[in-house]
Amino acid sequence: MLDKLERLPPDPILGLAAAAREDSHPNKVDLTVGVYKDEHGLCPVFEAVTKAQELLAQEEVTKAYMPPAGSEDFNAGMQRLLLGAGHPALAGGRVSSVQAPGGCGALRIGAELVYAANPSAKVWVSDPTWPVHIPLLGSVGLEFANYRYYDPATHGVNFDAMVEDLQQAAAGDVVLLHGCCHNPCGADLTLEQWGVIADMAEAQGFLPYVDIAYQGLGDGLDQDAAGLRLLAERVPEMIVAASCSKNMGLYRERTGATIFIAKTPESAEALVSQALVAARRVYSMPPSHGALIAGRILVDQKLDALWRSELVAMCGRINDLRKAIRDKLEAAIQRDFAFIENEKGMFSFLGLSAEQAIRLREEHSVYMLNSSRINIAGVNAKNIDHFASAVAAVL
Repeated sequence: MLDKLERLPPDPILGLAAAAREDSHPNKVDLTVGVYKDEHGLCPVFEAVTKAQELLAQEEVTKAYMPPAGSEDFNAGMQRLLLGAGHPALAGGRVSSVQAPGGCGALRIGAELVYAANPSAKVWVSDPTWPVHIPLLGSVGLEFANYRYYDPATHGVNFDAMVEDLQQAAAGDVVLLHGCCHNPCGADLTLEQWGVIADMAEAQGFLPYVDIAYQGLGDGLDQDAAGLRLLAERVPEMIVAASCSKNMGLYRERTGATIFIAKTPESAEALVSQALVAARRVYSMPPSHGALIAGRILVDQKLDALWRSELVAMCGRINDLRKAIRDKLEAAIQRDFAFIENEKGMFSFLGLSAEQAIRLREEHSVYMLNSSRINIAGVNAKNIDHFASAVAAVL
């Protein structure tokens, strides 16, 4: 039976990353996978994570299953982190959550609940969006529609077109929004624009579904969550998928949460019960290690302060890299690259053609997606000159 299955091509992003690893060029530049890298090209371990992990190793006395909903400290800490401790939804008892295997698991659990509530719901996704959004949410049977979002000509959000498209979203539909640091374009909504989306959700009755995987890597923890918090104040219900992969560096620990904002406390409890049944049939029980580390950080005042200071430094480095990349490209090419400095998070479209991106790989060992999306954090002081000169050579 299994002999009938054909070999499939690798994931386009992971496949490029593998090709970069195998490249023997001494000045190769890998800008593919969305993983934060430090000045030495390594994905570092936060000091706060190391300290929390040491405490966990000293105190852990069992490897029995976690509770089905996951770590209580982690769930409560993530709710406060995303919404702010004094948020009206929290004060009203209208928030509940479950721990999930990374942001991907969180997205899938949210999709399971959407399908259970309305199997005919249409999910509106931005053009472009993270490539895995549609496979993750579509795997439960949901259908999709696109709304225009990024304008390549301006390297910004085409908000008028976004609004025009989302005016077609009906009651019972779902609108998937990037909470901050849009992946893959780095162009974010303003707080005023978030307010317009809230107005539309109230008037039209669609369900906002916010994927926030990069909180703290744009302008700061509170600033990056401002749009989500505004939306949660205005709409009666919404779903949030959150991840600690980026802002705590817990990539391999698969640490995420699905958070529900409901009309009533009773509905919030019902949503968790539905999520637990969905989780049981998808992955059964949540992993422990990353959530216990993150939960410890979020409830320990000293660890929390240490983590926040490290995250501020990481965010500052990303923003400094954006300015440095802009300066180097403008010096090499005599073209305006201000958009790179104005965007948020780890990603940017350079505006190159697929042919130019391929030439960069084949002639200069500079690896980026064919869309010219780059991971800003893949650039450092050692490779930025080679990167800029290579881009200049193909333009």
